[in-house]
Amino acid sequence: MALNKKQQKTVEHLERRVELCREFMNDWLLFNQVLTSYPNPGVNKAQLEQQFLKIKSKLAREHRVLQQTLQEDYTLDGNTMNIVSGATSLEAIYAQSEVALKKLQTEWHRAFISINETLGVIEDKKGRAERGERVVVITQDMMAGARGGGGGPMNPNTKTFLIIAAVIAAIAVVMYLDIGGLGTMYKSALGMGTTLPTQ
Repeated sequence: MALNKKQQKTVEHLERRVELCREFMNDWLLFNQVLTSYPNPGVNKAQLEQQFLKIKSKLAREHRVLQQTLQEDYTLDGNTMNIVSGATSLEAIYAQSEVALKKLQTEWHRAFISINETLGVIEDKKGRAERGERVVVITQDMMAGARGGGGGPMNPNTKTFLIIAAVIAAIAVVMYLDIGGLGTMYKSALGMGTTLPTQ
């Protein structure tokens, strides 16, 4: 089944999301690989520290882009970036207690599962979009438009409707409250407030 332009655009957006999520997941795996390699005998600890700092920086940059790009599909564990920011250096990590190291590994695994779940959701959406199913994808442009929606010119029909509604509301208030006798005058003019004498 051939996709129309809108459907094709949706598939492209989802492909980009899958790509970003996969890259983040691969770097998340590398983060753990560097982390767990540090205590091994014979490793170049200075080189690992350098690699660790690089992968941390990359994850921080990717995470921000991922969060902005995924929009409604962003469901990563809230603690994901706390793990990265809390791991100052490999030396500092391994200077902690065994309990703290186990906790870090547990948090890493929880985040890894969360990244995989997010990737699964996006891949499923992409598959449905490729089959021609209607899939809603909220983009950064759409969110920017929603946040800054008050800046553009108002539709002339909407403007006219709002002016008429405001005038009718003002007249209703004047008639109901009889402000300055205007309500009585309006009612008289419309034949609402008086009864004609019968002969």
